[in-house]
Amino acid sequence: METTSPEPSLYTVKAIFILDNDGNRLVSKYYDPELHTSMKEQKIFESNIFSKTHKADNEIAFLEGTTVVYKSSIDLLFYVVGSAQENELMLMSVLNCLFDSLSHILRKNVERRCLLENMEGVFLVVDEIIDGGVILESDPQQVLQKVNYRLLSEPAYGFVLFDYITGNLEAQTDRSQLL
Repeated sequence: METTSPEPSLYTVKAIFILDNDGNRLVSKYYDPELHTSMKEQKIFESNIFSKTHKADNEIAFLEGTTVVYKSSIDLLFYVVGSAQENELMLMSVLNCLFDSLSHILRKNVERRCLLENMEGVFLVVDEIIDGGVILESDPQQVLQKVNYRLLSEPAYGFVLFDYITGNLEAQTDRSQLL
C-alpha cells in the first residue's frame, strides 16, 4: 500500500502568536479553523508550547501534530505554527520577517512594554506578512514599506512642552502641520 504525502498548499501558517515571559498571550492569530477553535483550547495549546519552549535553546518544536518555530527577545517569545509536514525554513522566514519588522517599528526595543504601546503597528505587520494562513511577504523591507510606518510621526514631548511653557506658538503650529 502506497502512502501519499499531502498535497502542497498555500495555507502554510496555522497560527502566529507572541507571549510574554510568563506565557501570557499578547498577540495571537489562528488561521486554521480546525486548530483549537475555542479560546480555552488556544490558551491550553499556547501554554503547552510555552512550557516546552521557554527554557529551550532550540528554534523548532514539534507538538500536537504541528511544527512550531520560535524566537525569544528580552521578555517576549514569538511563535509561528505550521502543519507537521510544513517546511521549517518557510516558517522560519515568516518568523524572521515578523521579528525584524517589529524590531524596526519598535526602534529595536523588542520588549513587552513597547509591543503593547504599538499594538496597532504589530497587527498591521502580521496582516502584511500572512493573510488567512497564506504567506504574502517574507521580506521585512517590503512589509515596512507596505505598512508605511514613519519613524518621525510623533514629535518629541519635551519640545512641545517647552514650546507651550515659553509661549512659542509658532513652533506648536509648525509641528501640528507636520502631523
